[in-house]
Parts: sequence; C-alpha cells; structure tokens
Amino acid sequence: MSCQRILVLGGYGNFGKRITEGLAATAGITLIIAGRRNAPARQLQAQLQATASAQLETAELDLHAADFEARLSALKPDLLIHTGGPFQGQDYRVPRACIAVGCHYIDLADDRRFVCDISQLDAEARATGVLIVSGASSVPGLSSCVIAHHAEQFSRLDDIDFAIAPGNQAERGEATVRAILSYTGHPITVWQDSRWQQVYGWMSLRRLWFDDIIGRRPLANVDIPDLELLPAAYPEVRSVRFQAGLELGLLHYGMGLMATVARIGLVRNWARWSKPIVRASEWFIRWGTDIGGMQINLRGLDHQQQPLHLKWLLGATDGIGPYIPTLSALILTRQLISGELGECGAKPCMNLFPFEAFEQEAQGLAIYHRLEVHRG
Repeated sequence: MSCQRILVLGGYGNFGKRITEGLAATAGITLIIAGRRNAPARQLQAQLQATASAQLETAELDLHAADFEARLSALKPDLLIHTGGPFQGQDYRVPRACIAVGCHYIDLADDRRFVCDISQLDAEARATGVLIVSGASSVPGLSSCVIAHHAEQFSRLDDIDFAIAPGNQAERGEATVRAILSYTGHPITVWQDSRWQQVYGWMSLRRLWFDDIIGRRPLANVDIPDLELLPAAYPEVRSVRFQAGLELGLLHYGMGLMATVARIGLVRNWARWSKPIVRASEWFIRWGTDIGGMQINLRGLDHQQQPLHLKWLLGATDGIGPYIPTLSALILTRQLISGELGECGAKPCMNLFPFEAFEQEAQGLAIYHRLEVHRG
C-alpha cells in the first residue's frame, strides 16, 4: 500500500504543527493539515508554502462530528496522524474510521488505556491490511526504543526508572495539561518489588540530577502506558518507575498540593480547570529555562553477572523540547512512505524502529544524548 497522502489531524496544534513542519520538506507526498477550524490550517499552509517540497492542502475535520468517517473517506488519505489529544476518555472512533476507509493510522497518545488496549483492533486492521499504531511519542515510542537498544547489555534487567523534565519556557499545550490533571491525586497501578502496587498521580515527590546543563529537577508520579507495557515486555524486571516534573518548584509543588487535595476527596478531577491553570502558568513563562531532558536508568546484571547501571540521558535546548514527542511519529511516517515499514495490525508503539532511526531524525535539532555506564 503506497503512502503518499498524509493527513495530520490537529495539524496546526502544539504537536501537530511540528509534525506538519517536519513532513513539509518531503517531496512526492501530499500533506493535508486538518482540524476543527480551517483558518489556522490555512495560516500554517501559507507559512510553509514557500519552502515546502510536499503539496500542501487543508481540510476542516472534526473527530467528534457524526459524519467524521464520511468526511475522512472523501479526503482519501493513505495515512492519518492523530495529534488531537487529550486521549484520556477518547474512544477508538478515529482508528476505526481509518480501518473502515483503508488508511494507516498513527497517534501521539500517552493515555495508558488508550495505548495498551489498541490491540483490540488488531484483527480488523489485519483484515484490511492497514497499520494502526498508538503511542508514537516520547512514551512509549522513544522510551521503548532506547530501552530495547540498551537492554542487550544485561543478562538480567532488574529495574527501569525513567523521567521527563521539560523546561518551563517550552510551549505547553492545554491537552497535555488536561491529561496530567485527570489523574493528579488519583491511584496509579505500578509494577514495584515484583508485584502490582498503587501510587498516586503527582505525588511521591523527589528531585533528580540530570546533568550540568539541565541540573536537578523536581519529579512526581505520572501515569503512562510504559508502566504496563514494560513489565510485559521484560518479565524478569522487578520494578518500573516513571515520573515527570515542572522546572519551577513553585509550580511543581503547587501541583503536589493539588494532588493531596484530590486524594482526600475535596476535588474530584482537576482537569475541568485546565484552561485557567494553563493561563495561570503563563504568568511564570519568563522564569526558568527552555531546556528540557529525559533520562532512562536501567539496573541489573551484565553478562559477567556483575552489577550494571546504565543511564541514558537526552537533553533539548533552544526550546526544542516539544519536538521530541513528534520524533517517533515522524520516523514511522517516513518508513511508511519509503515502504520500509510493511507491517499491518494494531499495536502500541513498542520498539517499532531502531535506535539509529531516532539518531537520524534528531540530527539538525538542538538535541544531545549520551550514555553513562556504572559498574559494580
């Protein structure tokens, strides 16, 4: 199946516009910038038109519309990239519509249930011969790629502990904030000490050192698909931990207070206040930096049965952090365009591309990464 007509749903949003920009330089494809409003789509088209090698089109397309599938069919895409979060609470109407019209599907979802349960569409996707991929983002797309690449150095992998810390000045999207607020103060099931246990969203606060550029950042519990997918992929692992944080302590620990309020039941769900919370956070946009980072810590035994700790660190400067969640989707899209990726079925984005593909996609961006090895 050729992949020449690519539709980016939410193509002018926080992450969608970065995917659109990343694909606009690709010759031989038609790129459809789609969303609920055509005006911002046309504005982005005009900005990119002069330098684009791809043919650019726009489309008004609301995923909640009753005639969504019919409108999608009329556009005849070969691939739909779904960036229209938050995915918490969304059903599978978009990937099901893609299966119905016979086009591939990739999303940037980080909602645990949305990503982990996408395989329920596997039989339908295989019958149609399309690929349905959920979670082509920093997690689990990039994180699983990095872990698989370095896990080969272990004879026994005991512990996976990783974190993401964006810079305060990086552009933030309301959908991302709403997603985090939806489970702030609510229980999260995690694999810890070889059994499933409960922790609470945006609690278990700690500070973690990244490097001399990023510094030490505050972190707290965040619910992501990897907390369920990694114990299944690595049955010997004893604990999987993920946290994220806000650079400014005032905002980070303020969220911790909100989590406590939610846990004791005074507020049921902070997500309903996502708009004013995002607006309030903009008051502090001049503080902090535009530098963000991600680190993955793997601990266990090497092939000589000696203790081994690998720390993989990624840093993003010059405000480039919001591009990182788009890299997995861009890699898979390029592989579909080239014909390199010929799979079909429905699956989470777990180890679907090699580490070298990430390195190639990251070239030219203000991104650095390195591996620290600690033995004994």
